[in-house]
Amino acid sequence: METNPGAVEHGRFDAYLRAGVNRISFGVQSFDDDKLARASARIHSASEAERAIKEAQDAGISEINLDLMYALPEQTLAGALADIERAIALRPTHLSHYQLTLEPNTAFAAKPPLLPDDDASWDMQEACQTRLTDAGFPQYETSAYAQSAHRCRHNLNYWTFGDYLGIGAGAHGKLSDDAQIIRTAKLKTPKSYLAKAALPERLVTQAPIARGELAFEFMMNALRLVDGVDNALLTQRTGLERSAIASVVARAIADGLLVDDPARLQPTADGRRLLNELLIRFLPDERPRSARIAVEVNP
Repeated sequence: METNPGAVEHGRFDAYLRAGVNRISFGVQSFDDDKLARASARIHSASEAERAIKEAQDAGISEINLDLMYALPEQTLAGALADIERAIALRPTHLSHYQLTLEPNTAFAAKPPLLPDDDASWDMQEACQTRLTDAGFPQYETSAYAQSAHRCRHNLNYWTFGDYLGIGAGAHGKLSDDAQIIRTAKLKTPKSYLAKAALPERLVTQAPIARGELAFEFMMNALRLVDGVDNALLTQRTGLERSAIASVVARAIADGLLVDDPARLQPTADGRRLLNELLIRFLPDERPRSARIAVEVNP
């Protein structure tokens, strides 16, 4: 279950646990009240976030993820590290740590705040990664850090191109059979979805992934993983052999973006830093190479 600390029904965590919820992800974003007010428009304070996390733990839910952002308006390296320290002190098992980005058609994009420059943002990322690793949270995915045996199985299914059902308004799904892989999307608003929930019209998208797109679709997920994936998974999930992308892989290896391993598809440290550049190479020839790829934390 995902929740914002200011919206969660405190005191109900034991009921969630009895209902089968065994993992909660809190959208904390920052433990700096000024940054919360200015950068994320959150309705909770740092103290409310800490209280909600502790209540969930007291109720018996031990699998806790905290979402944190860095490179917030006027944030310093010390401020970014302070957020990490407060998160570690709360004893979560998993942390998601990602850079604030200004999305088009948002209030921030219309009136951009003063953000740390690229060098300062990189310093924050590098220092926070080091501190998380030292604290027992090694990075295993683009924005995910976890204690041993506590990686998020839910998201690993996405990143290994597994199938999933989309249930409810606005939900997306991916289903495979021997012949094709189908992506689905439901009507977005609850009202329209409920009106047609039992009808075929509840689906606004139900389309197969073109064979020429499969390598890109697979890589866009799998190369988020620090350890990459075995060649066998590419074949299992898409029906493609590594030989089908051999020339692209060879060039990426030569450019230092993929590890030179005939059995695995794994990004190098440079490949992880330049992930968009690496992914673009797997686009089919008819797709523009200038396409922007958004590498998001949550699919």
